[in-house]
Amino acid sequence: MKRYLIAFLAAAFVSGTAFAQASPDSAVKTAVEGTVNAMKADPQAKGGDMAKITGLVQTRFVPYTDFLRTTRIAVGQQAWSTATPEQQKQLFEQFQLLLVRTYAASLSQLRSQDVSFKFVPAPTPAGAKDTVVQTHVISNGDDQGIDYRMEKTADGWKIYDINMMGAWLIQVYQHQFADQIAKGGIDGLIKFLTEHNARSAG
Repeated sequence: MKRYLIAFLAAAFVSGTAFAQASPDSAVKTAVEGTVNAMKADPQAKGGDMAKITGLVQTRFVPYTDFLRTTRIAVGQQAWSTATPEQQKQLFEQFQLLLVRTYAASLSQLRSQDVSFKFVPAPTPAGAKDTVVQTHVISNGDDQGIDYRMEKTADGWKIYDINMMGAWLIQVYQHQFADQIAKGGIDGLIKFLTEHNARSAG
C-alpha cells in the first residue's frame, strides 16, 4: 500500500511540474481551446446564454491569467500604491469582471461557427520572464490575429494582456482609468467600474 501511495505522489508531482513548465503557447492553447470547446459542448452556451459563457470563461480561462497584474498596470503604479488594500481588492474584482465579460462577448461570436486556431510558438530565450504569444482565429475564410502577453510565474506562464483588433487592453484602459482617477480619485474609478458592470449585467 505504501509503495502505491509513493508512486501516486510521484506521478502527481511530475504532472504538476509538467503543467508549471508548459510553454507559453501551450498554456494559451489550453486556455483558449478549452474554453471554446466547453462553450460549443454546452447547449445553453451554444444557444447564446451569456451568463453560461461568462461562467465558462471564469472556470476555463481565468486560471491561466494574472488579472491582478493587469489591474495594477492599468491603474498605474502611483495610484495603485496609494490605494488601500480594500480599494485594491475592489479594483481587482471589478476590473476582472469587466475583462471576463469582454472576453466572453468576443468568444460568444464563435459559438456556432466552424472555427480553428493557430498558436505560434513564442521565441522565449532561457530565463525569459515575459513574452508574447501570437494566435490566429480562422473562421469562414477570415484570419483574425489575437496576441497574448505572458509572464512566467511560480505557477507557470500566465496571460496578463490581450491584443484584439490592434489594441492592447491595458493601454486602452490606462487612459480611461487615468481620466477617472483625475476626476474622482480611486473611489471614483471604483464607482465607474461598478456602474459599468451593473449596466452590462442588465
